[in-house]
Amino acid sequence: MLWEAVGCLALVVLAIKVIYTLMSGTCRSSRILNGKTAIVTGASAGIGKETALDLARRGARVILACRNLEKAQKVADAIISTTGNNNVEVQYLDTSNLTTVRKFAQGILDTEKELHILVNNAGIRGEPERKLTDDGLELTMATNHYGHFLLTNLLLGLLKKSVPSRVVNVSSDGHLFCPSLDPNDFDYKKRPYPGSFATYAESKLANILFTLELSEKLRNTGVTTNCLHPGAVNTEILWKGDNSKLALFFACLFSLMAKDEKLGAQTIIYLAVSEEVENVTGKYFCDCKERKPSKQAQDHGLAKKFWDFSEQQVKLTPKERLY
Repeated sequence: MLWEAVGCLALVVLAIKVIYTLMSGTCRSSRILNGKTAIVTGASAGIGKETALDLARRGARVILACRNLEKAQKVADAIISTTGNNNVEVQYLDTSNLTTVRKFAQGILDTEKELHILVNNAGIRGEPERKLTDDGLELTMATNHYGHFLLTNLLLGLLKKSVPSRVVNVSSDGHLFCPSLDPNDFDYKKRPYPGSFATYAESKLANILFTLELSEKLRNTGVTTNCLHPGAVNTEILWKGDNSKLALFFACLFSLMAKDEKLGAQTIIYLAVSEEVENVTGKYFCDCKERKPSKQAQDHGLAKKFWDFSEQQVKLTPKERLY
């Protein structure tokens, strides 16, 4: 009886994986990126790695912005070997640490004449208990949102100088599981910490709200910004963060049904290069198609409040307000 149940579950999982893979979107653009510069955060693994590989294959100068330099360098070497594009390099960036974000951004401003594509991809799954960074920020929100918020703001001047340019923010349908976002307590100082998945969901909603408000601030500048759900993807992020038995069980089940990393990167690549979205901004995509996010994620008032709060959290100075 037990083995029959296991067999049935295996068949269901296999069927879901096959159907899901066949229905997944693929970037069809053949655009060449010779002379273009791209930054991909969290490019040492998963969909970030696949995105960096694709952009390098198209001829772009690609900067892998990662916190594990040894791991990232191996990826960069493999990309160079595979594509023949020697203009691929690694630079240190930890999006959970605002000091390293500022240092990385200053290095880019000092050395790069142009920046055409910024892919904000780095992220973590979430922690079972509230953890604070050296800046006093909740770790999941700092890694998934605040670091990218600050980085993008610091590089806006260069992005504007390089138009047409694009900012791509990796979000998730996980935001749909965020029932509400308290505009008076974004950092869990007053309300109880909601746990790993709920915190992750809030950080992914934050990515969409950030994109929505950024698109308003950059309207008619030649810089577009969009965000996306990459789909259910089997990457190492599944195994990081919450190590409870329940979390590991769902991670295992999820990985068996999910897309591979190459397929998971397709919507990122689509938003970074496709001619079809050249003048599209402030939208949410999945499988290389526009999709409506939750009602909260379409709330311009909430997006503005969260932007202002984020500026306070990262201590954005007047000189750093380049929108």
